[in-house]
Amino acid sequence: MIVKVTAKRQVTFPAHVLDVMGVGPGDRLELLEGPHGFVIRPHKIDLSRLAPLREQIDPEIEPFDIHAFRSQRHDPSLRD
Repeated sequence: MIVKVTAKRQVTFPAHVLDVMGVGPGDRLELLEGPHGFVIRPHKIDLSRLAPLREQIDPEIEPFDIHAFRSQRHDPSLRD
């Protein structure tokens, strides 16, 4: 499979590739250099590493729903 690099050095992956990788808008990809080139894989947060912080969160604060946040419409001028 071949993908094109734009003048801004951006690459667009086919949707089915991202679907198989479980990657969606806002997710990050990790590039790993190896002896035969680079490997691209999804960069996921290891939630088990966050468990010790759970005790420091005020139980009265409602959890943040990232999926609901991502599905909301936002002003385009607020992009990264």
